[in-house]
Amino acid sequence: MPIVVNLDVMMAKRKMSAGELAQKVDLTAANLSILKNNHAKAVRFSTLEAICRALDCQPGDILEYVPGEEQVE
Repeated sequence: MPIVVNLDVMMAKRKMSAGELAQKVDLTAANLSILKNNHAKAVRFSTLEAICRALDCQPGDILEYVPGEEQVE
């Protein structure tokens, strides 16, 4: 998939654990892991907004378009 999720990078920059972010964003740890590990098929704008609010960042800090990056299923 040419959209790469760089959530780990922003979490590290903000020194925030996955558990802490999941709690702030009101996501299950499993759903956050799916998103973080680039296995999500979609993300709701409300979820993206909550993540950006919690990490004090922009959507472009988390999502990146990389042409040619294809996920093998």
